[in-house]
Amino acid sequence: MSDNWVVQNLQNALTTWNEKLAEIWTLVTQSPQAFKGGSIWGVMVGIHGAVKAIGLALIVLFFVMGVMKTCGTFADLKRPEVAVKAFVRFALAKAAVTNGLELMNALFSIAQGLVSTIMSAAGFGSPQQAVLPTEIITAVEDCGFFESIPLWAVTLIGGLLITVLSFVMIMTVYGRFFKLYLYTAIAPVPMAAFAGEPTQSIGISFVKSYAAVCLEGAIIVLGCIIFSLFAATPPVVDPNAAAVTMVWSYIGELVFNMLILVGTVKMADRVVREMMGL
Repeated sequence: MSDNWVVQNLQNALTTWNEKLAEIWTLVTQSPQAFKGGSIWGVMVGIHGAVKAIGLALIVLFFVMGVMKTCGTFADLKRPEVAVKAFVRFALAKAAVTNGLELMNALFSIAQGLVSTIMSAAGFGSPQQAVLPTEIITAVEDCGFFESIPLWAVTLIGGLLITVLSFVMIMTVYGRFFKLYLYTAIAPVPMAAFAGEPTQSIGISFVKSYAAVCLEGAIIVLGCIIFSLFAATPPVVDPNAAAVTMVWSYIGELVFNMLILVGTVKMADRVVREMMGL
């Protein structure tokens, strides 16, 4: 690493960015069971089991509400087609609550399969790292004291922006796991809504929302791949330009690409929800 403070500041910021980008690449391939050693998942499964008893009780409530709303009189319930339909709905709702965890794990596995397919098709084993060009390092190191003063301001602002963007991005990816855990813990309650025809939209909306959270990983991976393609062709640096101009143009274009990636990661949930009509 260079002994120049300006170069060190930029390289440290890029190192932080590359580390967070590599961490994201690892996180999107992890399952909630493996995240942080699986300790959080164990607690969520325990809560899910406790809430399941409430879900089973709610099945009866939603079932009775549905029957009362869809059947005008008690005589309607005696009709075979109505009785069979009500019984099948009750049985499916009970199965959804009882086996909800397995259903959610299956949905997550499908989404992870999509993530793996995208990675394999793109041919990326890891994201492309952002590296400070040699021309900029040489130009900065050749600057005198007074020439370096504008560079300090440029690198301080650029380095701070890059560091902040890297942490915003990683926090968004961590937030996805928090949502997965929250959905897992309370799943039996919305799943119970399948028992009643008027309330089944609650259960459908829950399943679609959970699937959307799972699919966020695919959007995040696509964003990382696009950024890696940009990083593979770094901004063109004019060796004849002044050092401050070289640094400013390089940081400006790099931060612009980073902003696009961070925006894509943060909007992953919105993009998926628009695709699924939520």
